[in-house]
Amino acid sequence: MIDPIYALIIFFAVLIVVLVLFFPGKGIITRWKKIKSQTSRVLIEDALKHLYDCEFKNLDCSLNSLTGNLTLRADQTASVISNLESMGLVTSTGNKISLTSEGRSYALRVVRIHRLWERYLADNTSVSETEWHTIAEEREHETTDEDANRLAARLGNPLVDPHGDPIPNADGEILVKQGITLNNLEEGKYARIIHIEDEPKEVYAQLTAQGLYPGMQIYVLQSSKGKIRFEADGEECVLAPVLASNLTVVPFTEKESVQESFENLSSLETDGAATIIGISNAMRGQQRRRMLDFGIVPGTVVHTRLRSLKGDPAAYEVRGALIALRKNQSDLIHIKKIKEN
Repeated sequence: MIDPIYALIIFFAVLIVVLVLFFPGKGIITRWKKIKSQTSRVLIEDALKHLYDCEFKNLDCSLNSLTGNLTLRADQTASVISNLESMGLVTSTGNKISLTSEGRSYALRVVRIHRLWERYLADNTSVSETEWHTIAEEREHETTDEDANRLAARLGNPLVDPHGDPIPNADGEILVKQGITLNNLEEGKYARIIHIEDEPKEVYAQLTAQGLYPGMQIYVLQSSKGKIRFEADGEECVLAPVLASNLTVVPFTEKESVQESFENLSSLETDGAATIIGISNAMRGQQRRRMLDFGIVPGTVVHTRLRSLKGDPAAYEVRGALIALRKNQSDLIHIKKIKEN
């Protein structure tokens, strides 16, 4: 005969195992199924986003290109494509994969959420610009349409993300802005940067390290097969053509006014005076709001009063108050020096 206490112990042990495995919402099996489902959805959404990117750039998307983008084996990518076809989101003809209208709508939804998060991170946090894309890629799979609409309203329904990419609206409509790549801009021409390609990440990091940003005015000094030399915000920059091809610009028309040349606040000598022209678009979010609170607005007169031994930071007088700014901040404040009488 089985000992009742021993039987009771076995019963509770089995009960605990069952609860651990199958408890609604928190059991291991439930969580495993949820993770598997989420992983499948992430692959589907990443695939749709890549297909839309190819379509937007007038490129054909193949099994190989999708395999590289998703970092999967070819057989795994084929399974994803098969799943997308069964859902009516893509069609494949030979080696070419195309979005259906339903697939394009789904892709635009993911793109909208991604770019809204990048806009939020740029304008409302101190997160490094090289990390915006990575964080947005995580959040795009976790954000509902309702949350996206609330985020868009909070941001004032922006039209473009911080890289210059257009943000689709809630109906999937997207503004397409035309331009040319910087390596195709002729010497002696003015233009404005409207887009910086944020992939691959290493290339984007090189471009942002040069201080380039959407909205910046540039002037091409030299354009050759070996290098593109241009002036941007008063500084001379040199890029290899392959890097310059990641910048989209819109040339100025004759009717548009070219911004006058200016200098940066960091160049103002001690006891020198200048008038603020503006703040670079590269200064965003909390840092930009802090400058506005200090009175750094167009028309304000500023004086350099003191520099540290190494020259950084420096103290500036603005509207009767002294403020300390580091060089990476004063580099982004545009001025016109006031000549002494």
